[in-house]
Formats: sequence, structure tokens, C-alpha cells
Amino acid sequence: MIVRRLPLQLIFRLTSRRTTVSQPCYWEHGVTPAVAPGTLPAMALPSSFLDLLDLECLAGDLFLAQSPLKDRQRVYGGQVVAQALEAARRTLTTDDTGQPLHHVHSLHGYFIRAGDESKPIVLDVDRIRDGRSFSTRRVVAKQAGGAIFNLSASFQKDEPDIEFARPSIDVSTVPPPEDCELEEWDDISPVRMVAKTEPGRATAWCRIEIPETLPDDPWLHTIALAYASDHIPMDSIRSGHPSTDDWEQFMGASLDHSVWFHRRPKADEWMLFDMHLQSLQGSRGVAHGTVHNADGTLLATVAQEGLLRRMR
Repeated sequence: MIVRRLPLQLIFRLTSRRTTVSQPCYWEHGVTPAVAPGTLPAMALPSSFLDLLDLECLAGDLFLAQSPLKDRQRVYGGQVVAQALEAARRTLTTDDTGQPLHHVHSLHGYFIRAGDESKPIVLDVDRIRDGRSFSTRRVVAKQAGGAIFNLSASFQKDEPDIEFARPSIDVSTVPPPEDCELEEWDDISPVRMVAKTEPGRATAWCRIEIPETLPDDPWLHTIALAYASDHIPMDSIRSGHPSTDDWEQFMGASLDHSVWFHRRPKADEWMLFDMHLQSLQGSRGVAHGTVHNADGTLLATVAQEGLLRRMR
């Protein structure tokens, strides 16, 4: 636990002196890389979704993550959500095969300040509780300027029971992904927006495309859904704002984010996100919606509050 006792500013100074390389880190799910005492080896910059989860264990429950260099104003929020969830996963009690006994059923996060994609992210996991049925984790993502994201996540042992899902969208009425407009903002999980939705609604198809096929690991696909869940909510908030003809005068950012996982997804197959604006007030908007697979099965519920402020 020597690294945990070091001041975070010292950790950031040490990690900032590394030479990063652009070759992929081929991530083997479930294996935490060890760090030799007194060494801080170079980390590769992520080039795929799997690389994003190639966390380095600094010591105990302290992990290091990197961001792909995309020339963005800030680190993509879904990336930090996914990396924090992966860090939490690595601290869960496992069975004889190395798989966690509990699976995530919900997460709640606060985006505290914009992350810098050129700087490493330290993920500090707090083991709040480990019970027979449920476990709870808190993860704080930090950069040199302080905390950038705070995650609380709850995990449950699988309990087979009756199932119900309220019908919310008829997928057969939605244009297929190939007929929707491609947004290439994120090449790891491109978004295909459904056109001509009513104000305050954003509907889009999304899947992980780098790599084209993910390993058959339910945990990995769930974390991938969490990664993609930050793409669409702000679109519904923006589309419901009355000043839609003057977007250059506004700045927007995710403030807080929640996901409830109902069923295991296949995140390298198309998932339909359907988000609705619930409220606009005080330069903040709240969006709520659902995630479905291509046959309409409900996979998750997503809620997000976002800042939409007119620049002065």
C-alpha cells in the first residue's frame, strides 16, 4: 500500500514523466497487471474499447487509466464511467473461476470537472460493503487538478425471478441503423441518430465498433453499455430547448448520470437509446429514457441531468 500513502500530486508527477506509446494494450478481461515496486512503466494510449479498460493497478484499490487523444475539449464522460466501473469490478469478491460473485445493477455518478485527455486518470476505489446478496463500491476519478468524477455502484448476486417490462417503444417503427445519420464524434461507439423526432426526444442506435467483436463476457458488455449511455441524453435536452437556432451561444456538459441495468446486453450489436426531456430549469435539463436491443427487449434505464448555459 506504499503508493496509496503517497500524496496524489506526487503520483501525478511520476506518471506524467512516462513515455506513452500508441500501440494497443491487448486487454485480458479479469487480469489486473502488476507493477513492480519502484517502477512506473509506460502505458499505451487506448485505441479501442478494450484498451480503455486496460487499467494499471498502482497498489491495492488504486488504479491508473489513460484516455485516447481525440482533440476534444474534455474527456468523454462515458469513458470515465466505464473505467470507474471496471475499477470497481476488480475489487469484487470472485468465485473459483475468477468471476465476480455479484453483477452491477445500478450506478450513479457526478461529473465534477472536465477531464484532460492528455493526463492520466487515477481511480480510487472504496469498498463500502460486501454482503451475501449485495456489494457497494465508491470510485473517485482524479487528475492533477482534483476529482473529476464520483461513482457509486451497487452489485447483486443473480436471483432468478419473474420478469416484467413496460412497453415503451415499438422498435419495428424505428428506421434501421443503416438508414440513420451517422455521427462520427466517437469512432469506438459511433451513433446513428434517428431523424425527425419530436422536440425533447432523441432516439439513436449505438454499438461498440472498435473492436468489431467483443469477447463473450457479460461484464464486459455491461460496461460497454455504460460507456455508450452518455452519448444520447444531452441530445434530448438540446432538442427540447426553445433556442435551437442559436447553438453556438450555448455551452453544455453532463452533470450527473444514472443507469439501471435490467438485462445483459450484447454491446457489439445494435442497441436503441430512446431519451426524453423531462424538465428545463435553471440552465439544467433532465433527460430520462430506455435502452433496448434490436428486438425491443428492455436492457437498461438511463437518467441524466445536464448543464445547458447561454454563454455571456
